[in-house]
Amino acid sequence: MAHFLIIGAGIGGLTTAHALLQQSHTVQVFEAAPQIREVGAGLVLGANAMRALNELGLHAAVHAHGTPVRLLNLLDQRGRVLQRADTTPLTRAVGFDNLGIHRARLQQVLLQHLPASTVQTGTSFERLTTEGTTVTAHFADGSTASADALIGADGIHSRVRKQLWPKSEPRYAGYTCWRAIVDARQLNLPAGESAEVWGDAGRRFGYVPVGNGQVYWFACLNSPQPRNPQFQAYLPADLQREFQAFAQPVPQLLALTEDHQLLWNDIQDLPPLAHFAQGRVLLLGDAAHATTPNMGQGAGMAVEDAAVLAHCLRAAPTDIAAAFRAFEQQRRARTARIVRTSWQLGRVGQLENPVLAKLRNALMQLLPAAVSRRQMAWLYEEL
Repeated sequence: MAHFLIIGAGIGGLTTAHALLQQSHTVQVFEAAPQIREVGAGLVLGANAMRALNELGLHAAVHAHGTPVRLLNLLDQRGRVLQRADTTPLTRAVGFDNLGIHRARLQQVLLQHLPASTVQTGTSFERLTTEGTTVTAHFADGSTASADALIGADGIHSRVRKQLWPKSEPRYAGYTCWRAIVDARQLNLPAGESAEVWGDAGRRFGYVPVGNGQVYWFACLNSPQPRNPQFQAYLPADLQREFQAFAQPVPQLLALTEDHQLLWNDIQDLPPLAHFAQGRVLLLGDAAHATTPNMGQGAGMAVEDAAVLAHCLRAAPTDIAAAFRAFEQQRRARTARIVRTSWQLGRVGQLENPVLAKLRNALMQLLPAAVSRRQMAWLYEEL
């Protein structure tokens, strides 16, 4: 069995630690943050990700903390239905639900099911060196750690990736996003339903249940410049003004939001890389294929990565470099397709031209449900 270093204790890093430990490898996870705090908004784990969690023995633990999402509604800002997708036939075929869950809750579940000594916080990765079959991580405090292989799961701004491929840079999508999770029990929203609302002037809003009466919402506005100082200062009251013309429950969800609950960040992705692996070093999750959130597959792809890596290591138990190459071959096309498709969906959803937005909405209403189902089906393909 081999010893692995994982840089980053996010969803990809923690799930991969589980996958490696299941095969009796030894693992150390290093996280730059001084502690893993309960921060973050919500996400949807697609049926494909839930299937991967099941392979890793984590499905029941995660499912208990979320809520199934079976109906996806696409609306205009007046509340009229543009598309309605019942995912039940697809998820039934896979055997698992789509699950809405709080990101922090998911991370905590993954962390709690690891041995206590697995994750070391407050350890900021700086660089790596290799000598023969040994990879050494060098940290900001001067300490080092060596192992048979190193996995970079350190997010879209990955330092591991920057050392391997210095020219790889995140790409700004042209719009910015606010998020929050609120207690929405008083609204009595339909159980198991999520919605995305395409408005005018590049305004977009979405919401999804994440369990225990909580709802995760997001609001997007176009911004020609990243880190727009005007938007950095926005509070829920500013968003209520921006989205006042939207039908309920959008204004209600914003009214339930306290200033301290609001999270804000620009939307970015990573243009598809030619490689994920270099010798005994591998990238996965957002470090390898960060995507815009328009398909709800960012976290899901990280979870899938862990399951696929487990398959590859099982097939080549004595040749880590070969397993990493096999992982790259299996994951590049699928993740690149998601990155490209999500980017395109974001551009359509953020249209500002009123004529084009009206045409977009009309075309979505005319799109047969069967076509929409086929477009989603490939997400649930076998790993």
